[in-house]
Amino acid sequence: MSVLVVRLGPPEPTMTPASPRRVMAVGKGEVDRGSIQFHGVHHVGLLCESLERSLDFYCGLLGLEVVMRLVVNPDRPDDKLPYRGAWLWIGPEMIHLMELPNPDPQEGRPEHGGRDRHFCLGVESIAPLEVRLKEAGIPYTRSMSGRPALFFRDPDMNCLEVVESAPWRP
Repeated sequence: MSVLVVRLGPPEPTMTPASPRRVMAVGKGEVDRGSIQFHGVHHVGLLCESLERSLDFYCGLLGLEVVMRLVVNPDRPDDKLPYRGAWLWIGPEMIHLMELPNPDPQEGRPEHGGRDRHFCLGVESIAPLEVRLKEAGIPYTRSMSGRPALFFRDPDMNCLEVVESAPWRP
């Protein structure tokens, strides 16, 4: 069995998000399989201890909408997806909440979420979010880079970053 490692080259100086990167093949021989055309992030999967508690946080506090809530997934036999969950809209992408045991430590995580695993959501303004977090007593930190962004954790210690940005999709 041979292994091909593909490394993305550095972006061109005038690169935009839609610009292609140079692809360099590393390994035995050269293989040209064409470029992979990514469309974006389809969904982010998060583990939660209590689906109801997480839905209160993501829908009640953050205002996300439920795409589909699964007590039992009607499209798959129980042995394929045997846990409770929900899909939530974040613009055109989704968060998949999965009620499963979390192998990650709950204690000892960095106070600033930018130094931990996290995912980032773009919003028009972080001001309404900051008000909601303060009212709910949820700790948060501002971006250490000075850009308008907040880091905070959900009830299961999953870290979210929310940054002010212009929409990046039509």
